[in-house]
Amino acid sequence: MTPGTDIAESSGRSRLVLPTLAAGQFLMALDSSVMNVSIAAVAADVGTTVTGIQGAITAYTLVMAMFMIPGGKVGALIGRKRAFMIGCCIYGCGSLTTALAPNLPVLLVGWSLLEGLGAVLILPAIVALVAGNFAIERRAAAYGLVAAAGAVAIALGPLIGGFAATYLSWRWVFAGEVLVVVGILLLARRLADVPNDQRPHIDLVGTVLSALGLGIFVYGVLRSDEWGWLRPKPEAPSWLGVSLVVWLMLAGVLLIWFFVAWEARLVEQRREPLVDPALLRNKQLTGGLTMFFFQYLVMMGVFFVVPLYLSVALGLSALATGARLLPLSLTLVAAATLVPRLLPDISPRRVVRLGIAAMFAGAVILMAALDTDAGAEIVTVPLLLAGAGMGLLASQLGSVTVSAVPDEQSAEVGGVQNAVTNLGSSLGTALAGSILLAVLTSSFLTNVEQNPAVPARVTNEAVIRLQSGTTFLSDAQLKTALEEAGTNRKVAQAALEANADARLDGLRAALAILAFACVLAMYFTSRLPTAQPRG
Repeated sequence: MTPGTDIAESSGRSRLVLPTLAAGQFLMALDSSVMNVSIAAVAADVGTTVTGIQGAITAYTLVMAMFMIPGGKVGALIGRKRAFMIGCCIYGCGSLTTALAPNLPVLLVGWSLLEGLGAVLILPAIVALVAGNFAIERRAAAYGLVAAAGAVAIALGPLIGGFAATYLSWRWVFAGEVLVVVGILLLARRLADVPNDQRPHIDLVGTVLSALGLGIFVYGVLRSDEWGWLRPKPEAPSWLGVSLVVWLMLAGVLLIWFFVAWEARLVEQRREPLVDPALLRNKQLTGGLTMFFFQYLVMMGVFFVVPLYLSVALGLSALATGARLLPLSLTLVAAATLVPRLLPDISPRRVVRLGIAAMFAGAVILMAALDTDAGAEIVTVPLLLAGAGMGLLASQLGSVTVSAVPDEQSAEVGGVQNAVTNLGSSLGTALAGSILLAVLTSSFLTNVEQNPAVPARVTNEAVIRLQSGTTFLSDAQLKTALEEAGTNRKVAQAALEANADARLDGLRAALAILAFACVLAMYFTSRLPTAQPRG
């Protein structure tokens, strides 16, 4: 047991340690989900366009992707507790700046830059502080609750954002975050840090290579919807006839390869690397990181597809959409907290496999239930299953990754772990969105071409519009567009039916790719341990 463990667990105040860290994780995950349902309101309030706000969201993701690994190293350099508290201060300043932002540049500084930099200090520190404040046998439960707090924030974000945008203002969400940060800072004084006898150094070359590699790769993924994955969309940038997305992703992978080679060279020279390449040969660690990647890929894909179905296909409000996502939160928290408590000696590999099977079942059941006459109730059982699966993974993976290395490397692992989850989140949303829109386009065009009620000129116009950029339209949006175009009733009805069918085809395809990701993830579970870590 580490000294930090002795301090935290011998004190009656240790009961507040876990809520403090869970609150930090909740706060980090809340922003994006709140902003996603408030884009139009934020754009109007700061005098910019929807594209401008989407750019701010992209910039926030990029800052985290680029600096998460160096952020973990900073925790080892200045202390995990100090990094956590400094990160909270930076994040709180960013939240206050965002709440008061009069225009887009200030919003970019507050939300995208300051909050992003705060997050890269906070998230790796949370991983290390759990390791430093809890005995090995209690870490699975602690990591499960912390991970559940982040996932619940993603699920509750639409509800909180929808309520604020409807009845108050999106600014109140960020103002509230400032108060939460103050509370976290007051409670964080009770955290025990793990003393580090060594004086680590920051590898500047490795920092630049890792930041550029991860940043360029994630930027390419984020631009896939707008530019196309392989074949460039009209007016999208390309090189040698191939979408720039491919070249950006290849450049990112190449830079990451250079990063790993540079780190190996430092180890050979007996100098301190940013990330020890030996970690990549640790079977248990890489197994846990791989599962984290797939967990967040599937989770963010679900949080992309299901709200689209509820809000666009069924026309539910942001509040109603958020309420329909609550079953996922309930089973996620239950599984993440109860499994370590009730079954402390269960095999992590078995739990993760059950979790992946539950997520797979949720995706398949929802895919089968989607129908033009279906209502919002069809998402309940699939979300209960998906939430339980995510909770089962959350109950094990944090403990699996950190227990694979000595405690002094926990902050380093925290940086890598959060970089991997960031990659999974970005790829999950991009894949689900790209597959959905590609199938929607193909299905819609097939439907209108085969419908004799739709004239050839309307079909040709639809082809041109879809090739220039597809959108996931509700019936009301399409009806308005058809009326503005002067389309007669018969053609309009045919187009509405084609759109409804194509929408469902796109949703089913996106769910199918998530189910396939679950099957692929099952293959890598063999790298997970069959016994719980013990001190």
